[in-house]
Amino acid sequence: MDLPIPPPPKTRPLPGGRQFPATPLLDARSSAVLREIVEQYVVTGEPVGSRTLSRLLPMSLSPATIRNVMADLTDAGLLFAPHTSAGRLPTEQGLRLFVDGLLQFGELSDEDRDAISGTLGASGRSLEATLGEASALLSGLSAAAGVVLAPKSDGALKHIEFVPLGSGRALVVLVNADGQVENRVIEIPPGVPPSALQAASNYLNARLAERSLSGLRRAVAEEIAADRSQLDELAAKVVEAGLATWTGEGRGGSLIVRGQARLLADVTQIENLSGIQRLFERLETQETMLRLLDLAERSDGVRIFIGAESGLFGTSGVAMVVAPARNAGGRIVGAIGVIGPTRINYGRIIPVVDYTARVIGHLLG
Repeated sequence: MDLPIPPPPKTRPLPGGRQFPATPLLDARSSAVLREIVEQYVVTGEPVGSRTLSRLLPMSLSPATIRNVMADLTDAGLLFAPHTSAGRLPTEQGLRLFVDGLLQFGELSDEDRDAISGTLGASGRSLEATLGEASALLSGLSAAAGVVLAPKSDGALKHIEFVPLGSGRALVVLVNADGQVENRVIEIPPGVPPSALQAASNYLNARLAERSLSGLRRAVAEEIAADRSQLDELAAKVVEAGLATWTGEGRGGSLIVRGQARLLADVTQIENLSGIQRLFERLETQETMLRLLDLAERSDGVRIFIGAESGLFGTSGVAMVVAPARNAGGRIVGAIGVIGPTRINYGRIIPVVDYTARVIGHLLG
């Protein structure tokens, strides 16, 4: 399927040569040292010493000079020494300064763009399967956990059906005007005959009139309250149960996480492992869906959260890159992101998340 994805927003271009611009907090020499340490940390996860830096930096600095710069950066809270005689690693504050002021990234290659849009635009898959593919794709491209959130549509309904399952249960089938189908099993009062389920289906379909689910529920509630309904008591209970199973959830949606094991591959401390386990638990809750959407809504583009900055996890050693998925009208229809260790490749992941979010926004829109 051909996806006319809009062009990406302007990003920080890759310089023609290796440049180390000064930030408002650091001079060019300190910026160069901090950036090189972060880049080596992303690749190896190991502390970097002054002798190694003297070989990597394009500027001529002696190991002694570099040690002095590293000491200043450590005093500023941007680096730390995991061992007395070891090199330095960036702190979360140092990573934040790197991401905000020193990170340089470009656009995705045509090959990467074609791979993403081609994979997600393949025909013959359900929306849920496409979102799962997007999450797995993000995980594979980032070597981290891919997260995709698509809120439930509150658009116009085309059809609603109650199917008896026996044992006090029924299947509610919703068909949206755009052709998407949602199913949900509900509990129904004991002794409800199939005829009552059919009556409930007929009653609701006669009142759809291109209403959204929330609009239909309001109209039905008003009609039942005014005692104008022709439904008997059992059918009315089925109607209320079938509508409440969706609208009672607020802004629910589909939250799909793939590649959780990648988060555990870089864990070396028990406290980090415990924090990640708590994160997995929260990713299964409705609260996390709302928080992800809130994070996305407060941004026009990609946002990076390091450590506990997002409020989703209260542990160090974890980072999240998230972007809103917007439809053609600019309305947010989901959130796309990656959760991984703080040493994820930010320069690679940011344009991947940005482009994937725009592809998903096009599909959901």
